Amino acid sequence: MTAPLVIGHRGAPGYRPEHTASSYELAIAMGADAVEPDIVVSKDGVLVVRHENEIGSTTDVSQHPGFASRRTTKDVDGEMLTGWFAEDFTWAELSTLRCRERLPALRPQSAAFDDTEPMLRLSDLVDLVRSAGRARGRRVGLVVEIKHATALGRLGHRLDQLVFDELRGLGGDVPLVIESFESTVLTALRERGLAAEYIYLLAADGHPADLVASLGAAAPTYAQTAAPAGLDALAGRFDGISVDKRMILEPDGAGRATGPSRIVADAHERGLRVFTWTCRPENAFLVPEFRSGADDGAFGRYEEEWAVLRDAEPDGVFADHADLAVAFFRGE
Repeated sequence: MTAPLVIGHRGAPGYRPEHTASSYELAIAMGADAVEPDIVVSKDGVLVVRHENEIGSTTDVSQHPGFASRRTTKDVDGEMLTGWFAEDFTWAELSTLRCRERLPALRPQSAAFDDTEPMLRLSDLVDLVRSAGRARGRRVGLVVEIKHATALGRLGHRLDQLVFDELRGLGGDVPLVIESFESTVLTALRERGLAAEYIYLLAADGHPADLVASLGAAAPTYAQTAAPAGLDALAGRFDGISVDKRMILEPDGAGRATGPSRIVADAHERGLRVFTWTCRPENAFLVPEFRSGADDGAFGRYEEEWAVLRDAEPDGVFADHADLAVAFFRGE
């Protein structure tokens, strides 16, 4: 059995606020094969590293009186969200903000670093990853997740064009993967000729926002796409899929894992690579069977859950604690 790639999910957010330079540097130092940024866009078209375009919960924007009037409510892929949104700020404005831990109650160790680091542009992270790889004498990959391409496209931001312009000069020293929950932006980037591996993200439930926008009620669910017939349609279009770990664990009504499921094997039979997300040790993120005690922030029996994922033989795993994932999946 070949050990899967360990991908630092937003860096190492088990220890530092996600998407900060120190979070990415720590994940690489811990041995991550690649790191994963989420990408949104500023008002002036700068690609910004942030999990969501709503930035109120992960920055100190609420503490800036001059930005109070920017607080608003928006429909983002069918969900009404209230807060501050990256696309309403120029990069010069965003650069004045400082990052905060998204889950401070669960991760107070990480929250201790709140308000100490600025946001990153994608270009900043490319430089960081390239430098870190050279310093360690190994290639460190970049797994770029494009967020809300359809919603931001309605505002005039062509994320496929912006990502292509940003990353087309990336050399072989930084292996590149592009992923999204929206297949249309992946297809558009591939047609532009960006050299990368293309991975389609599949959630355990729901519909892809781009296909809902174009097909309405006829849009397929992610679950339908993950079925054999759906995978048949992906083969040749993309290089792989990245699935919610629940699609491998297959928890029953009591929260007991009945997997590993067939999804990894089914995808491999069609020439598709498979990643899974997200390996986290805290009770709050484990299926009930593997939780220990009532403290959501305490580590549960995560190795037992991860063993089910390992036995499915995925090609890569996303992890918030890169050191734990390297130790478990690679035995280091």
